[in-house]
Amino acid sequence: MANPETNAAPNLPTLDVAVVMRRERLHGPSSHWQPWRWTLDSVVPDEPGFGTAPRLLRDDQGEQSWLHPGFKVELFRDEAEGYHLNATTPAPCWFVLWRMEEEATLGPEPIPRPVVVTLSYYEAGRWLDAQEIVEQVPAPAEVLDWLRAFVQEHYVVEPKKRKRPESFRPLVDRFGNAASVSTEKKRGRGAGDV
Repeated sequence: MANPETNAAPNLPTLDVAVVMRRERLHGPSSHWQPWRWTLDSVVPDEPGFGTAPRLLRDDQGEQSWLHPGFKVELFRDEAEGYHLNATTPAPCWFVLWRMEEEATLGPEPIPRPVVVTLSYYEAGRWLDAQEIVEQVPAPAEVLDWLRAFVQEHYVVEPKKRKRPESFRPLVDRFGNAASVSTEKKRGRGAGDV
């Protein structure tokens, strides 16, 4: 993988990457309804020879690989905690959000189109919360070193604030007025008194 670069906006570390999507044949009972599925294959360094348009890399017996160049992975200071969470997991990875084409534009059938690539655990979580398709593949060591250097410089651990136990909170009614609880027996005759 090429060395990470610092370009584009001032003080905004970026990497230029390309995404490879793979169509593979399914086996088993579900293959009657869906013989193929698309999956994320890899994230690789973008190279000038890739061009700017998606292109078919391989088509063997219906299994296909498509290269999608031209993605920029940017590291933002306000995402430092999300990068920290990814960098400290046992398997740090790239997260890729992709969508299927509505209509075929490059071949006889629609293909998946990667939309954005990130290294932030939180950003990927927001996409998943929005019901997007997000897949992950392992990130190489040199990218992780770059990511960890950014995290070390920009991530500040927020001190945990001690939450006061509920039993120490003052009692208030639904209008916010002070309320009290009594364990004394009420005076007067009750329904059970004879």
